[in-house]
Amino acid sequence: MIDHMGISVSDYDAARAFYDKAFAPLGISLVMTVPPEFVGGRKVGGYGRGKPDFWITGGEKQTPPIHVAFTADSRAEVDAFYAAAMEAGGTDNGAPGLRPHYHEHYYGAFVRDPDGHNIEAVCHKPE
Repeated sequence: MIDHMGISVSDYDAARAFYDKAFAPLGISLVMTVPPEFVGGRKVGGYGRGKPDFWITGGEKQTPPIHVAFTADSRAEVDAFYAAAMEAGGTDNGAPGLRPHYHEHYYGAFVRDPDGHNIEAVCHKPE
């Protein structure tokens, strides 16, 4: 349903360092940057698994912060995402675990990025 989305970050370099590390366990990486002359001199980068699905754009802090969930293939990937995101300077917003109020196999972890966005990794598969 959604092809791609983007968020504004107050410090592109800090956000890129965070996402580079946090996304690695999920197989997500920076796949494209846009030359500044095409985007008003701003730094813009797109993350994905082959094509850019999630964009960060340097600019002003976006308010209110948003929530974005990224799929994980396993609960171990969710755990690894959380550990990497925390090591990269993220703030805990919900440690890895089951969230049965969503559904029986919903296993997720929530971390706030440097701008306070609620970034989640989720696996919907049974153990």
